[in-house]
Amino acid sequence: MAFFGIGNKLKALFSGFKKTLDQSFFDNLEDLLIEGDFGAKNAMLISEEVNERKPKTEEEFLAIVRELLEDKIEAVNLEPVKGELSVYLVLGVNGVGKTTSIAKLATHYKKEGYSVVMAAADTFRAAAIDQLELHAQRTGTRIVRQENGSDPGAVIYDAISSAQARGDDLILCDTAGRMHNKENLVRELQKIDKIIRNRVKPENYKKILVIDATTGQNSISQAQIFNEAVGLDALILTKYDSAAKAGALVQIGIPVAYVGTGEHYEDIHKFDKEEFLSSLAGLDN
Repeated sequence: MAFFGIGNKLKALFSGFKKTLDQSFFDNLEDLLIEGDFGAKNAMLISEEVNERKPKTEEEFLAIVRELLEDKIEAVNLEPVKGELSVYLVLGVNGVGKTTSIAKLATHYKKEGYSVVMAAADTFRAAAIDQLELHAQRTGTRIVRQENGSDPGAVIYDAISSAQARGDDLILCDTAGRMHNKENLVRELQKIDKIIRNRVKPENYKKILVIDATTGQNSISQAQIFNEAVGLDALILTKYDSAAKAGALVQIGIPVAYVGTGEHYEDIHKFDKEEFLSSLAGLDN
């Protein structure tokens, strides 16, 4: 299945030059990649490498592009250890599908046999707490929550204490996604991060950023802010379809764990790097 239009654009660009690939071709290639959110540096490096290798066919050209992107995209497998408590801190700005992604993760891990708890640590919006509670009810997942305006760190502390007492495997923590005040956001996340690190094994603690795959440059800036705050371990991509700005992943440089492909709780899948690269380079059809 083809996810990205960039592959078709690469094909169209190559087919437009029937003979020698001249400087105009490489200028257009750079422009195409920059427009696709690959970044000016990556666009230049790819263009230069293609120029050096002088591909004779469309297949050779697309294969070179795919090869050059191979080490810039990574997949990561997030599997909690049964019998030990893991905490996944789920981050993201409002509107990217963060809370729904938590519900999808809960559905996925429960099917895998894990005991899952949700922690409603986005306490700055009453609607966020209510929304997560609704997802908890629909997925049959236990939730730890406090009142609107409570200390987010206290919610997560309580969730960890409760999960440890009950022998749960995994806590999925919702967090505030407001971005209008970067300093307050970073300070709050660092406080939460310290609470978790003091109570959970380092290898069992993961920080996961949810990004809207269609937002391109916005997702890059979001990743930078959250990564500076707590250090990210993985990404979840929502709205993973033909409109996705795939090049942004090359610039973000953080491994991808899951992709959301629909509105149902089952519509979450492990990221397939090989499929992604083939689709990105137009080699899947």
